[in-house]
Amino acid sequence: MNLSKIFKNAFLVVMFGLIVTACATKKSVKTTETSSKAKVEEKVEETQKADPIEKLDALMQGDVYIGSDTVGELASGVPDRVFFATNETILTTASRETLRKQAAWLRQNSEVTVVVEGHADERGTREYNLALGERRANAAKDYLMTYGVSSDRIKVLSYGKERPVDSGSNPLSWSKNRRSVTVKAN
Repeated sequence: MNLSKIFKNAFLVVMFGLIVTACATKKSVKTTETSSKAKVEEKVEETQKADPIEKLDALMQGDVYIGSDTVGELASGVPDRVFFATNETILTTASRETLRKQAAWLRQNSEVTVVVEGHADERGTREYNLALGERRANAAKDYLMTYGVSSDRIKVLSYGKERPVDSGSNPLSWSKNRRSVTVKAN
C-alpha cells in the first residue's frame, strides 16, 4: 500500500511538472524600429551567414535551377535559356514563360533563325546525355512552334554534358547545366 501511494504521488508530481512546463510562455523583447537601410543591411548579412543548404534552396525549386546568374539574353528582356529537372524533358512553368517571350520576339523578328542547344549535367553516359539534350532542345522547339514560330527557323543541337556552364560537381552545378539555350544563328 505504501508503495502504491509513493508511485501515485510521484506520478502526480511528474504530471504537474509537465503541465507547468507546457504552459510556460516565452517573453519577447520589443526592439525599436530600424531604418529601411539598416533592414537591407541586416538581410544581406543574414544571406551571407546563411547555411549553404538555405542558399541552395533559394536557387532551386525541387531540383530545377531558378536563379539567373548563368542566364544570358536572346534579345533585350528575353532570357535565352530554360532549365530542367534531373532526367526530364518536361517544361516547368518558368520555362514555358521564358519560351513564350522568345516566341513573341521571334514572331516580331521574322528574319532571325535560331539554334536550340540541349544540355545535360555530368552524370550519365555520353550517349545518354546527348540523347537527353536533344529531347530537351526538341521540347523547347516544339513549344516555340506552338506559339507560331516556323520549324524552318529553328534548328536543334545537343551538346549533352560536353559544355557545362558550371563545372562543379554538386546539385546546384548540375541544375545549372540541365538546360536548353536558344542562340541566334544569323
